[in-house]
Amino acid sequence: MTMQELQELEDFFTKAGKQPVPIFLNQATEITDYDHFLQSHFQPLKANLTSKVNQPLIYRLKTLKLIIESNA
Repeated sequence: MTMQELQELEDFFTKAGKQPVPIFLNQATEITDYDHFLQSHFQPLKANLTSKVNQPLIYRLKTLKLIIESNA
């Protein structure tokens, strides 16, 4: 993922607006604070996008995007 792709992903969430919670990404992952979820995922990615430790953050953000798009 490039910084431009990350910015596009962040723009998507900005345009989508705040979503009602809880949101289940899967059976084990429940989002109860939407704003905190986004902040806690974008901040480390902006600091070090290429770190392998941050790859699950990208996966969860993309999963959330798919859920929002499917519910639109």
